[in-house]
Amino acid sequence: MDRASADQHSHAFRHPTAAMAHLDTATAMQVVTHAADVTLLIDDRGIVADLAYAADDLAGEGLNSWIGKPWIETVTVESKPKVEALLQPAKGDSDKRWRQVNHPSPRGEDMPLSYLTFAAKSAGWSVAIGRDLRAAARMQQRLIDAQAAMERDYARLREAESRYQILFQMANDGVLVTDARNLKISDANRAAVAVLGEEAEALAGRSLLSLFSEQGAEAVTDYLTQVRQLGSGEEIDAWLVKDGAAVHVSATFFRQTSGSHFLIRVVSSQAQDGGTARDEPRRSLEQVVEALPDAFVVADADMNILTANEAFLTMAQVASEKQARAMNLARFVGRPGVDLNVLRANLKEQGSVRHFATILRSLHGLHEEVEISAVAVEDGRNQCFGFAIRSVGRRLIGVARPGREMQRSVEQLTDLVGRVALKEIVRETTDLIERMCIEAALDLTGDNRASAAEMLGLSRQSLYSKLHRHSLGDLSTQSRN
Repeated sequence: MDRASADQHSHAFRHPTAAMAHLDTATAMQVVTHAADVTLLIDDRGIVADLAYAADDLAGEGLNSWIGKPWIETVTVESKPKVEALLQPAKGDSDKRWRQVNHPSPRGEDMPLSYLTFAAKSAGWSVAIGRDLRAAARMQQRLIDAQAAMERDYARLREAESRYQILFQMANDGVLVTDARNLKISDANRAAVAVLGEEAEALAGRSLLSLFSEQGAEAVTDYLTQVRQLGSGEEIDAWLVKDGAAVHVSATFFRQTSGSHFLIRVVSSQAQDGGTARDEPRRSLEQVVEALPDAFVVADADMNILTANEAFLTMAQVASEKQARAMNLARFVGRPGVDLNVLRANLKEQGSVRHFATILRSLHGLHEEVEISAVAVEDGRNQCFGFAIRSVGRRLIGVARPGREMQRSVEQLTDLVGRVALKEIVRETTDLIERMCIEAALDLTGDNRASAAEMLGLSRQSLYSKLHRHSLGDLSTQSRN
């Protein structure tokens, strides 16, 4: 029974005149004020003539502004019919009922009060006593918020379970989930059903050990005991009781609030051995690349090293492949910000590059002349680059590059001393060196003038100007580069 019902069935004074005869007005008002949270005196026009409230925190709700206003104007729109009903004269005590009324609050949220009115027998006045429902409203709102949060959590749980089931069933390997205490199977994917040769319904609730022969069950029991104690164990072979077929068994132990479980992987020995045979050429290729005397590096689109063979680690003086994977290839190849950018630009344009001459810088500052052949490979949505790096330092000793002969020997230049001003000798020598550097850059970049300008640290327009001054290249190809 709620509070309103209890009030309707409450017991009244047997002798009200004797009980209240000695109460003066002040005492009666104190009793009314403290018995209710809010007390309103309403005149015959429905205007709040006076009011009283018991709790100090009600002062911030703007109650004092109600005085002199019609009571119906102090409530929200949906509460006005309730106020009209409260102001109607009651036919008797049995007709009285509490009604919840909401008042606008300066604090933002509406203030809920539950009212009961009494009509004075003289002068047409009414007394409305109200009970503060804010605490109950806050409790109700917290309950609604908690229920909404539970529904969101439940929805996320269902989504996670749905994703788990999809991944679980899509797995190529057979997977079983068992209770760690009694080894009863609680879940099995389609691949496990195919490997074990059993119906999915027949596996649910069945003991894992019943699937294996006596010898296989013993091996699985010992293996799972080791996994539970140590957290891991080597894969074992076991034999099925149904057809005697051999399977590879591996397991992982995990705990949940519902208890501890094993996640068990079962794979047909024949299928796994077949896969091993198919993977053998790939492993052989990896071994060959690792043993190559030339350095080999794979880098991502940003030139971060993904893997490198032993020859590269030796040339770059890097302690381990793990250390190399934390570095960028630009740390080792060519001049920083120049050679590798040129090489990458050519790779993106042509797909592969052969015999790109540059230097390899080790971690300890040593330089070595190298030749790089590289290829760009698309790996799904990502691009990576492979670099074969060969040392050519010995090959370059004593080898003159064609087209790089100096126009004047050192002796010829020194013969000019005394006959030509020093600044003329310096200018001619500078032009000669500038011409040689431009020719070298064009040769290294395959006559790609944009890349050559970047390599030389020049703007493209500046390079074109120098090409024209030195009469180098076909200037008609300027627009193509």
